[in-house]
Amino acid sequence: MAVLLGIFREPPRPCSYLDEPPASLVHKRLLYVSPDEVDAMLERGWRRFGSDYFRPACSPCRECVSLRLPVDRFEPTRQQRRVLRKGASLSVVVRPPVVDAERVALHQRWYAEREHSRGWDASSLDEADYAQQFAFPHPCAREVAYYDGPRLVGVGLCDETPRAWSAAYFFYDPAYAAHSPGVLHVLTLVRLARERGQRHVYLGFRVAGCASMRYKARFHPHELLTERPGADETPGWQLVDGPAVTSRS
Repeated sequence: MAVLLGIFREPPRPCSYLDEPPASLVHKRLLYVSPDEVDAMLERGWRRFGSDYFRPACSPCRECVSLRLPVDRFEPTRQQRRVLRKGASLSVVVRPPVVDAERVALHQRWYAEREHSRGWDASSLDEADYAQQFAFPHPCAREVAYYDGPRLVGVGLCDETPRAWSAAYFFYDPAYAAHSPGVLHVLTLVRLARERGQRHVYLGFRVAGCASMRYKARFHPHELLTERPGADETPGWQLVDGPAVTSRS
C-alpha cells in the first residue's frame, strides 16, 4: 500500500506550454505504490516521475487534458502504418530501466538537437541524474529500447500496470528522425498492450494550443479525461472518434 510522504501545490508560475494564464501542479510524494494503485492514479489524471506523482491544478485553465488510447478501438492512419513499415527493421527490447553511458550519450545527442532547434535550456544530465529521473526503483517502471542492429537509437521510459501502459519520456538519435520515432513508440506501446491484454495507453497531457503537445490527438480514437476526480470519485472519460479509415495498406 502506498505511503504518502507529502503533498503540495506549486505557487502560480509561467506556463511551459501557453502564454496565458499562469500554471500550477499539485504533487504527491509517494513510496510503495502498487501497480493497481498506479492504475487508479492514471485513470484520475496523475503522472509519475520517480516518487513524484503530479497533475495540473491550474484554475480556471483546463487546457492540459489527460489523453489515453483505447487499445481495442485504436486504428492507425495510413501515415502511421507507413511509420510502422519504416520502423520494422528496428528491434525492440522491453525491460526495467537501464542506466549506463550509452543511454546518457544518446540523451545528450537528442537534447543537444532540441537546444538548437527549439531553444531549450542546456542540460548537464549525467548517469546519477539519469538514474534519479528515469530509473527510480518501481514495480511498474519499464524501458522500451529500440535498436538498429547493435546500435541503440531510441529509449522510451514508461509505466506498465495490469491494465495499461503509460508513456512518460522518450528520446532518440536525431539521425533517425526520418523514422518518426515518437510516433513509432506510441504504436509500439499499443502493440505491446494488445499482446498483453491491457486496455489503454496513456500519453500524458494534450494541450490543444501547444504544437509540441497537441500531436497526441492525432491518434484515433482517443479518450479525454473530463474532470480532475479525487481518489474516491469515479473518473469520466470522453471518447473522441477520429476520421474514418478508408483504406488499409
